[in-house]
Amino acid sequence: MLKFTCCNPIRQFSDPAQAQVLRGIQRGFERECLRVDRVGQLAHTPHPKALGSKLTHPWITTDYAEALLEFITPPSTDPAYPLAFLTDIHRFSAQQLGGEFLWAGSMPCKIGTDADIAIANYGPSNTARFKEVYREGLGLRYGRAMQTIAGAHYNWSLPEAFWPLLRDICESQEDLQDFINRRYFGLIRNFLRYGWLVPYLFGASPALCQSFLQGHPSDLTELAPGTLHGPYATSLRMSDLGYQNHAQDKLAISFNTQTEYTQALEAAIRTHDPYYFELGVRDGDHWKQLSDCLLQTESEFYAPMRPKRVGQKGERPALALQRYGVQYVEMRLFDLNPFIDIGIAPEQSLFADALLLMCLFRDSPPITSREQGENDENKHRVVTRGRQPDLQLLVHNREQPLRALAHELFDDMAPFADMLDAAYGGQNYQLALLNLRQRIDQPELTPSAQVLEAARKHQGYFNFAFEMSKTHTQSLQAAALAPELESRLRQAAEASLAAQAQLDAAPQVPFEDFVAAYYA
Repeated sequence: MLKFTCCNPIRQFSDPAQAQVLRGIQRGFERECLRVDRVGQLAHTPHPKALGSKLTHPWITTDYAEALLEFITPPSTDPAYPLAFLTDIHRFSAQQLGGEFLWAGSMPCKIGTDADIAIANYGPSNTARFKEVYREGLGLRYGRAMQTIAGAHYNWSLPEAFWPLLRDICESQEDLQDFINRRYFGLIRNFLRYGWLVPYLFGASPALCQSFLQGHPSDLTELAPGTLHGPYATSLRMSDLGYQNHAQDKLAISFNTQTEYTQALEAAIRTHDPYYFELGVRDGDHWKQLSDCLLQTESEFYAPMRPKRVGQKGERPALALQRYGVQYVEMRLFDLNPFIDIGIAPEQSLFADALLLMCLFRDSPPITSREQGENDENKHRVVTRGRQPDLQLLVHNREQPLRALAHELFDDMAPFADMLDAAYGGQNYQLALLNLRQRIDQPELTPSAQVLEAARKHQGYFNFAFEMSKTHTQSLQAAALAPELESRLRQAAEASLAAQAQLDAAPQVPFEDFVAAYYA
């Protein structure tokens, strides 16, 4: 059961007057999705100009592949705002597609070879070229198929006013930013321990098109011609087949302290790897990757959650984190729900808020290498066979039933749902947990089970996902935007194009000097 890091802060923050500080929690979503053509194949068209510049637009960009759109919501203290804004930019974007569709699933449509997957092109400036070469390197290192996977990230931070209150309750004498860093890293460690609950409840990628494997073997079985699945899988996206990187296993990046984390990232972008050296950095004037080090940049490090800080002077992520401390956390485990037009259900942020608060308040000892192996194994079991009856997870080297552990976590989250309801009024958080808890004993209620059922009914994952893609895109296109909102989005697109034109026209230093300056 719940153990606290200091004298009972739950009682203090559950008081309606004290709980009001939690109304300052900031949240935002990043949602990726592929553009596909009229027959459901990966779109080979460039990023639509009506959406603005993918280099400079604040809300509409691309992630890795040219066809992989990314929608970003600005941080907001209004819990309903991120999904409302996300809906608006989905509608606007869908209306600019010209016969293409937004792919509904996390795992991609039918794809061809690497050569068929175009890497995002951002323009001729050094900033643009840096982004493109980074993606070129990712394709070289891990294959481009991985760059067609889509998910949703949840960005979350506690209000500035919260931290002095918690520090006082804990009677800490630390510098405030040091205290904030320590508590955020404690939150992340607990998320690494308990985050397996997210793919169990919300995983929606239990099947994939056979083309995704590009001929590589797997343990998956055939669900229908051209479709492979894990009968009890929840999130193949988060499995070894998806967005994982075994080349990074040797990194051993620790989340035990801010210093250990940033130093390990710094070392990784400066430690040469023999295999990446063999691949080569340049071929004449053509850059194949930014470097031959373990990581090209800190962003290449894949983790279920990352501490984040926006640099004040454009610093590299690890350097900004080192200088200014943690600003927010980025939770990266949400699959896209193909039954929903924007891929994200309202209860996801309600659940995440309660889980993240629990992770923050709960005792969080350092993670040993033995425990890290246990955490990795638990995540692997849940994403590949989470709905398996009587599935066991590891707790201190002992097997325990997933269902019992999940119920215990819901018990531990309950006070935080109450705390958030005290802050905002109503019972939204309690009701969300009550509803989601049913998925523990009724796995058929999980999105992963429903996706498999729908894929069977449509005689394949592709058929199901393409049907959802057409339905959602057409629904978004049919929803008229308010004139002032449409005008605002068009102006943002035009402003981003103007900003890129200015950047493209500016004098550029030689690209190798620009890259060297990044690592300096």
